[in-house]
Amino acid sequence: MATDRYTSPLSERYASRQMQYIFSQDKKFRTWRQLWIALAQTEMELGLKNENGEPVITEEMIDELKAHAQDINYDVARAREKEVRHDVMSHVYAYGQQCPKAAGIIHLGATSCYVGDNTDIIIMTEALRLVRRKLINVIGELADFAEQYKELPTLAFTHFQPAQPTTVGKRATLWIQEFLLDLEDLDHVLGTMKLLGSKGTTGTQASFQELFQGDQQTIDKIDPMIAKKMGFASCYAVSGQTYSRKVDTRVVNVLAGIAASAHKMSNDIRLLQHLKEVEEPFEKNQIGSSAMAYKRNPMRSERIASLARYVMADAFNPAVTSATQWFERTLDDSANKRLSVPEAFLAVDGILDLCLNVVDGLVVYEKVIHRHLMAELPFMATENIMMDAVKKGGNRQELHERIRRLSMEAGENVKKRGLENNLLELIAADPAFHLSLEELRSGMDPSRYVGRAPLQTEQFLEDVVRPLLKENQKLLGMTAEITV
Repeated sequence: MATDRYTSPLSERYASRQMQYIFSQDKKFRTWRQLWIALAQTEMELGLKNENGEPVITEEMIDELKAHAQDINYDVARAREKEVRHDVMSHVYAYGQQCPKAAGIIHLGATSCYVGDNTDIIIMTEALRLVRRKLINVIGELADFAEQYKELPTLAFTHFQPAQPTTVGKRATLWIQEFLLDLEDLDHVLGTMKLLGSKGTTGTQASFQELFQGDQQTIDKIDPMIAKKMGFASCYAVSGQTYSRKVDTRVVNVLAGIAASAHKMSNDIRLLQHLKEVEEPFEKNQIGSSAMAYKRNPMRSERIASLARYVMADAFNPAVTSATQWFERTLDDSANKRLSVPEAFLAVDGILDLCLNVVDGLVVYEKVIHRHLMAELPFMATENIMMDAVKKGGNRQELHERIRRLSMEAGENVKKRGLENNLLELIAADPAFHLSLEELRSGMDPSRYVGRAPLQTEQFLEDVVRPLLKENQKLLGMTAEITV
């Protein structure tokens, strides 16, 4: 590892090797060569001929190109780029050095964006598929967690103030729901990804008009044939020199949505860990604080939030780039795009690995959850208590006023005097209620107050989540190892 210059934390600390390779130089240049082969094959298959009526491209040339598709002579390309200051032409030259018979037809009729832009689409599509796989695995882990704890009552919060109870599993379904919305967006964008094709310097295919002597039917076949060879259904029907940079905006917005969902979940986990109700994995030799040896900081969830904020802010980059493109092409997208798109993917990759790791190892402290719930439950049970007292002959309006005053007294005991919640004792001591302490305590079963939370969780998993997981069963089974 280089220690004398800057290295990206996304590569050194967060992103998986899989995602790093997708955005590597090697992946890019190998894809360039595949695109050059696809172009040459297409031109040959469409019968491109010279002035003498002879084929311009032969099977022998194609075989030569295929033979050197993977063994890239980087040293030649780097040396050439120092001379010509053009990465595409440097690699055309290097490829030609290995393929002397085909050297003259490499990149024929194409512009730099033929390899550059088509490769970007191919790489983003492959990266989206990896993100999709990890997202589905996160949903799967959360589904198992929700199933396990669907009936465990817990204190629910609105405004982070105690509200009516829910269950631990039901709360997890809220996290799943957000990730499902992200999956819908991802699938939509993934399903609409198209190649640029080979459209020339301003998108007019003028070079092919010349090569194929104006044969429109033949020229119309070029893009569909290239797309099929590269594993895509189609190319964009029209373009300037580049594909619309709005595509990058759509892609990174999907990533930002995933980041936002992960951020929300990580915030909830951090708050629950503060309450000592739920805790993210904490390894045997992990150090929580350099000064406070007893601490167990939610560092993984904090890292999720930290990376997520980066991705959400990064989504602004492609949007501005898309908006500021001039006419058929301008190059002020290039430097920004080289940073904003790969880094969004690398960061989301790290986020999803962290989510997998956290959810897989979540620890639930049921006794703490029960204690917190029971400390607040008497307040939440007052409606039921009032109804029981009315059944014994009490006056609803009078009981409501009495219970309001007793609740305030119990609240002051807790907040001002540091005492336990003694609302049940206060109610039992009031003869207007005709209820003993034993009767009141018997009604303090938390499961009576969670509403339909267990059933909602079960139905959501059964009707929505499990069918999705079954449909994507081959993608399940991923685990994530966190390096730091």
